[in-house]
Amino acid sequence: MLGWEFPPHISGGLGTACHGIVKGLGRIPDTKVIFVVPKTFGDEKVKNTKFAGADKYLERHAKILDREVKIEVQGDYAPSPQPFDKVKDHLIYIEAASSLHPYIQAEQIERILINRDIDPSQVYFDEKGRMMTDIDGKPKEITIAISDLQDAENVNINDTNEIKPAKFEFTGRYTSNLYTETDMYARVATELSKQYDFDVIHAHDWLTYEAGVAIKEQTGKPLVVHVHATEFDRSGGNYVNDRVFQIEKHGMKEADAVITVSNLTRDTVVKKYDIDPDKVQTVYNAVDFKPIRRIPNKKGPKIITFLGRITRQKGPEYFLRAAYKVLQELDDVRFVMAGNGDMYHAMIRETARLGIADRFHFTDFLDRDGVRRLFAMTDVFVMPSVSEPFGIVPLEAVRSGIPVIISRQSGVSEVLDNAIKVDYWDDNAMANAIYSLIKYPTLAKHLSRSGREEIKQIKWDFTATDIRNIYEELIEMRNAAEDEGVGENFDNTNILIKKQGK
Repeated sequence: MLGWEFPPHISGGLGTACHGIVKGLGRIPDTKVIFVVPKTFGDEKVKNTKFAGADKYLERHAKILDREVKIEVQGDYAPSPQPFDKVKDHLIYIEAASSLHPYIQAEQIERILINRDIDPSQVYFDEKGRMMTDIDGKPKEITIAISDLQDAENVNINDTNEIKPAKFEFTGRYTSNLYTETDMYARVATELSKQYDFDVIHAHDWLTYEAGVAIKEQTGKPLVVHVHATEFDRSGGNYVNDRVFQIEKHGMKEADAVITVSNLTRDTVVKKYDIDPDKVQTVYNAVDFKPIRRIPNKKGPKIITFLGRITRQKGPEYFLRAAYKVLQELDDVRFVMAGNGDMYHAMIRETARLGIADRFHFTDFLDRDGVRRLFAMTDVFVMPSVSEPFGIVPLEAVRSGIPVIISRQSGVSEVLDNAIKVDYWDDNAMANAIYSLIKYPTLAKHLSRSGREEIKQIKWDFTATDIRNIYEELIEMRNAAEDEGVGENFDNTNILIKKQGK
């Protein structure tokens, strides 16, 4: 199993989902997982799961970088293979920036704007989610260049504007050298896979797809790619990063089975990526969040919470607009926006412009303990996502006894009935839903109690069983192919995998 993050070191829902899946698989007899991450920290522990860090392998086997390097010489000379030691001083190590806005923190944006002599207080996001500022009274779009990201992260550059050669190190984060890390992860994971005996390759999200494809080509073992989000979701439907899109499409095309976290995502995979629908199956995420003890009959204002990355995809501006409308009717209410992202400071400035900053609170990123403390005092949870493949946080809120409002443009709306569902763009409906849950406590209690009962049927054990069934079918078909003399290079493009009863 190939993943980019794992609890307790996570940046979002991907790590939470990976944890739930391997925990569920660990409870199934005769099932063991070898989980490969870019960087291990030593505190990743799950029953029947071995964690392998690409960073540790790189430290033990530095020779993977000491490969022969072919230098193409223009003219009449042929390519000349040379030992790495002889040419390394003449090589320049370049980090390719990802420009993935969902993973850029607000502080980076601030530094980039200041470096370009743009006043951050004059930056805003238009209706298409573009970062804008006004120059000479006219709106102008702000784009982020690779050089901006490198400068913001203090990349060491010498006098000739060449990035100094450096020893490669995995961070396991979403930094400006993300492409470099995913490429190296693919190479190291392929080498590392030679040390283990396994039956199936399972790659989570685009960051590990290249590794999954490479291991499949090397071993002939069946490949499952798990789509937790697509580039269309991360971009909010605007400015799709073509490089990421092509990596995603290649991984899905080469996979023997594609798992999507919702039918909403399945539809995107089939239509936008042109993937054979017969090999795409929806397996829903679940929840494994310990119930919290709510503060009973707490005094003070009602707390309305948004929790997630503050980016175009998550719809923070719609939450803010709904908050403004609610605060025109109710005084004893406070709104909390928990998280960070490229729109963080823009949202702070917008609350000031609307005159609601004294009743709106920004927490920045919260760890799990911080989330639990926030949930303990939250009265209503809102997820206004523009495009949410699934959305585990609403399930965590429901399990904590909090009534939730979710956008219809989310995968979790397919499995959660006891929630108020609105279109993300309809801030009037969102404001009305918040108002109703505050003014009519009977409605809030009904959603809280019914949701807690419903959530008992949304378990990672069920998710893991569905995934294990996919493994079994792929292994059976691979064995059948070998018996028929097809060979080890198993390539399934037309397996019909359908969940029984659905």
